[in-house]
Amino acid sequence: MSHAGTTPGRCHPLGATVTPQGVNFALFSRSCSSVELQLFDHAESTAPYRSIPLDPRTNRTCDYWHVHLTGVKPGQLYGYRLSGPFDPGQGHRFDSTKLLLDPYGRGVAVPEVHDREAARRPEDNTPSALKSVVVDPRAYDWEGDTPLRRPISQTVIYEMHLAGFTRHPNSGLSPEKRGTYAGLMEKIPYLTELGITAVELLPIFAFDPEDAPPGHVNYWGYSPISFFAPHVGYSSRKGALEPLDEFRDLVKALHQAGIEVILDVVYNHTAEGNHEGPTICFRGVENSVYYLLEPDRYRYANYTDTGNTLNANHPTVRRMIVDSLRYWVEEMHVDGFRFDLASILSRDESGTPMSSPPVLWDIDTDPVLAGTKLIAEAWDAAGLYQVGSFIGTTWKEWNGRFRDDIRSFLGGENGTISALAARLLGSPDLYGHEEREPEQSINFVTCHDGFTLNDLVSYNGKHNEANGEGNRDGSDDNRSWNCGVEGPTDDPAIEALRQRQIRNFLTINLLALGGPMLLMGDEARRTQQGNNNAYCQDNELSWFDWDLAERNRELRGFVRELISQRLRRDTARSGNDLSLNALLRRSRIQWHGVRLDQPDWGESSHSLALTLRSHRGRFAVHLMLNAWREELQFELPPCSGSRGWRIWIDTSRPSPQAIHSWGSAPEIGALTCQLPPHTIVALVWLVPYPLSPARESPYRQAPLIRKG
Repeated sequence: MSHAGTTPGRCHPLGATVTPQGVNFALFSRSCSSVELQLFDHAESTAPYRSIPLDPRTNRTCDYWHVHLTGVKPGQLYGYRLSGPFDPGQGHRFDSTKLLLDPYGRGVAVPEVHDREAARRPEDNTPSALKSVVVDPRAYDWEGDTPLRRPISQTVIYEMHLAGFTRHPNSGLSPEKRGTYAGLMEKIPYLTELGITAVELLPIFAFDPEDAPPGHVNYWGYSPISFFAPHVGYSSRKGALEPLDEFRDLVKALHQAGIEVILDVVYNHTAEGNHEGPTICFRGVENSVYYLLEPDRYRYANYTDTGNTLNANHPTVRRMIVDSLRYWVEEMHVDGFRFDLASILSRDESGTPMSSPPVLWDIDTDPVLAGTKLIAEAWDAAGLYQVGSFIGTTWKEWNGRFRDDIRSFLGGENGTISALAARLLGSPDLYGHEEREPEQSINFVTCHDGFTLNDLVSYNGKHNEANGEGNRDGSDDNRSWNCGVEGPTDDPAIEALRQRQIRNFLTINLLALGGPMLLMGDEARRTQQGNNNAYCQDNELSWFDWDLAERNRELRGFVRELISQRLRRDTARSGNDLSLNALLRRSRIQWHGVRLDQPDWGESSHSLALTLRSHRGRFAVHLMLNAWREELQFELPPCSGSRGWRIWIDTSRPSPQAIHSWGSAPEIGALTCQLPPHTIVALVWLVPYPLSPARESPYRQAPLIRKG
């Protein structure tokens, strides 16, 4: 290739920016002594075809190194070599033998001989090193696409592993499309048929699959090497720029189907690991800025349980985080983000939690991100737990308390009734003080981290032996119940109970106030055979088994109807919102136990009932929950007129009899309702009726649930 002309260039914007004449390269590094930009023909190149040393007199402005190369085009591969002090005791780890990624690189090229260990050894790692790719984000036709901006109150999230959703051989896809952005595009009809309105994708930022125990791979992707580039391994197309286009094709296709795209983002650590880890990017660019260091400056603070912690509130790092988020919104049309271990972003350079963390307020108040869904996993791996107290005015939170309390109630634990009532109402005990919408609580029972829903009702303990860590990894606090036998069984009674419990979990999750999230495959009883930490299992243990989707089509129908009823709006009735979600928002709640107006909030209670009616008096719902091991008889509120209560949901019945459309729902025709053990029943009435005054209780009304 011909040599490009060189001019000093500009220090802004950071990264590789395409200009009419070529490309401007800009890099932050405060403490290095020299910078060399290297250009490569291919990902497999063993040496650069050109090296450009940057002169600190003409190519450095303050802490920024920059150069402009004429004639360079999108698709060009490049990397940096930095020289400087290797003095770990002072926080410096410069190593000129290592080819470094650009922290702002929009693409990553991965050689077939990529070797994570070579980036750790004291040797030149060029042949196996990752290379950055010059990208022109403007060179794509979005065909008028924009983020959907769907209200959170009308959102049902489906958390999924992009590759695992289509990688199984029985997915019906061609081998080259399995586990790819293109493969997910072909499965969009499945999501729309289910009623999903948003997919929450496990990390699709470029990550290091080799960051895993020997003999395994990092399947989940919580090991980022770039905050701007999509993961190459999820692309079905070859070429340096193809992963970007294929990802954007996916976003555009999902938007056309009315489905938003939420990315699970990891701004708390990188793939470079602890003080013995590889030098891939940040460690060799400015180690003491990008990472939180222990007082000895030699070791890394480890609030992530991965070896290092990003120094998120340093001005340079927090600018990078915000620039990354803006890029994914403006150039990649992403609708939202779920922040992994978001509480880490509240820590200062000493690791102390801050009352007003700059990076979180930068994100919360950024006008480019206004209207974008921001969801925090409001805890970290070092014990900081901020569910109900995460800062900001727009953040939503993964509600771990919802998961735990619903599991405890349906598992038959004592002392769960008051917590159940709060979770049904959007957790006013956690969020009511902030006067925000109830969807500040993102409700979930299962997620990627832990048991699947099938395994939650099939195993009392974790079974992570396949991970090679002696079953020591993964949480021991599962609050699961195997219904009588550990693992798979042919016992029809146990199988029926498990099916019932699955319907119970789904019913509460999809009808409670808050933003519901489902885990990929729970609607089809996907199993990980009791593994509750399948982060390193890129195999059929983790993949979506499409045979299960067909085998459990009745359960899928149950989920579809629940979602439809949750989002239901009855325009034929003068705009009435005929959904339990709307009733929970607007109605006065009448609480009961097995007897009317006598809820039992005691430690030994395992049942609860509540009645709600629409503000126009044309619609009422009576919900009864029995988590006890014996049958219970519930009194029903009286009806007036010719019509009585109709059975909308009865989880004791096998699907599809477990749920009815209201027009065909059978009438109960009695003053009491007998609930079998471990059953939820919802009755509906479309005729006005009077409600008697309710007795006082801790959650009699919902005064703390206010519309934002």
